[in-house]
Amino acid sequence: MNRALTLDDLVVAGIALAAGLVLAFMSRTLLRWLAKHAKRTRWSGDDVVVDALRSVVPWAAIAGGAAVAAAVLPLTRSVQDHVDQVLQVWLIVVVTFSAARVVAGLVHTVTQSRSGVAGSATIFVNITRVLVLAIGFLVVLQTLGISIAPLLTALGVGGLAVALALQDTLANLFAGIHILASKTVQPGDYIRLSSGEDGYVVDINWRQTTVRQLSNNLVVIPNGQLAKANMTNFTRPEQELTVLVQVGVSYDSDLEHVERVTAEVVTEVMTDVPGAVPHHEPAIRFHTFGDSRIGFTVILGVGEFSDQYRVKHEFIKRLHRRYRQEGIRIPAPTRTVSLQPGSVTIPQQRSGEDVVGGATVVD
Repeated sequence: MNRALTLDDLVVAGIALAAGLVLAFMSRTLLRWLAKHAKRTRWSGDDVVVDALRSVVPWAAIAGGAAVAAAVLPLTRSVQDHVDQVLQVWLIVVVTFSAARVVAGLVHTVTQSRSGVAGSATIFVNITRVLVLAIGFLVVLQTLGISIAPLLTALGVGGLAVALALQDTLANLFAGIHILASKTVQPGDYIRLSSGEDGYVVDINWRQTTVRQLSNNLVVIPNGQLAKANMTNFTRPEQELTVLVQVGVSYDSDLEHVERVTAEVVTEVMTDVPGAVPHHEPAIRFHTFGDSRIGFTVILGVGEFSDQYRVKHEFIKRLHRRYRQEGIRIPAPTRTVSLQPGSVTIPQQRSGEDVVGGATVVD
């Protein structure tokens, strides 16, 4: 424009800016009220959307007021174009960051609400956030009049070089995606590797898997190593599992009586002890004629891997007390030493005997 700046122009521009600020304040107050009501709902996605709108709407109102103020002022065409371009970039940046927050929040909400999906795995959240920010960056360049075609070409050529230089990092990234997509390991699972590491999976991100041991120590395992290792998942396909306890009784015991008493103790433990499986049926299996005892296995049911220690602890205590009450004897290994008076030579060792000096030790 060629006309001179007047007081009316300044007043109108000030009113436009003030209106934008007032509208931003009112919208922020309204969205704060909506956020309180959104927290009362079961679905957490509305919390994410309202939180993102609290960042977008006030800035959009301020940008709108600034755009109106610039339109009423007698600015030259070049200055007006630059102002419009700055406001557009401003809005694109605000919308991009808000959209990244919304998409990442919704992905996190979906993964938490669906079984079999990584509830706390940050790899999906980080990938979606990076994609949205990259798209917003390209839109900003296009708005500024910068052609993105050469940039995409350069990124394609440079990406190949980067991929060669970051083979291990990319291998861990795709290994983490493969692990989550195949649903072999999810956060919350209890795993044990062939190398000996075990614990609860805390998180799977773009590079590594974090495992918390029962001692509360954290073990960091690269995703590539986890994908190659032989692994036992104690949570899948079912979280409940069975625990074997080895017991032995003397040869003069009534095995029917032993089986009945042991089954009663198992039923009591499964009902009373936290972490046990109440509907587990007692299972006792005799299997060995040992040197001094008849061995058998008791099969217990526990809710998850860490519950086995509490359940076995209570079972052994109660079984020992009950055996003492019922007169059932748990023999200790013994040896019979047979002395041979006047013998100074070592006799020939027979099968099942140990010879020490002039004494014959019979197990």
